[in-house]
Amino acid sequence: MQKKIAIVVRDRQSEALRMGVGMILADDLVGVFVMDRKVEESDDNSMNLETMVDMDVKVYTNFKGNENIEYLSTEEVAQKLLEFDNILPY
Repeated sequence: MQKKIAIVVRDRQSEALRMGVGMILADDLVGVFVMDRKVEESDDNSMNLETMVDMDVKVYTNFKGNENIEYLSTEEVAQKLLEFDNILPY
């Protein structure tokens, strides 16, 4: 049975984004939530975000400075998280 897994990204961005890509292999539905700050610019982060977009992983943020990531307010993020079976904080 397919599970819905949310990855909440705060402090360890590169590790969390890498985990987001890795969770695709489990054939579960994955959502990534980048919270409260801009995604650090690095080759690894760019590649992981690009891979998630290519694999139809939904990526959200509550920080308006994150380009090419769907913006949700903090309240909307909280509501969306209720849809997930598991939440992994980073």
